[in-house]
Amino acid sequence: MEMEMNDSLGATIDRLTAAAGQLEQTVERLEEKLVAAEQKIAALEARAASATEAGAPSFRAAEGGGRKTLPTAMTSLLAKQGVTLGSLDAASLEAGALDAALTSLSLEQRIAVKAQLLRAGLLS
Repeated sequence: MEMEMNDSLGATIDRLTAAAGQLEQTVERLEEKLVAAEQKIAALEARAASATEAGAPSFRAAEGGGRKTLPTAMTSLLAKQGVTLGSLDAASLEAGALDAALTSLSLEQRIAVKAQLLRAGLLS
């Protein structure tokens, strides 16, 4: 009986030793991949920094370079209220005229319309 337990314990130790070896190999591979990923990130950051310094356009919009058009949903909402893009002055739209056109909308909808118009630069 004791001999069987020793054999079983020996087999368990061998399996644990093999598993530990495989774990060590996995950790080494993961460390190599991590180092490679960090090098790629550093190279990309350096490339992005040099491109930005060279005057390449960045992903962020420049100041004042925001959206200059209205979304189609906003345009159709305004058209239902009698305000068309053709009637909008290129410079701005009178807030009083807009309020009169949007009286049938809820408060949240009016705020959304005005926010979109402000972003597009059509409301003063």
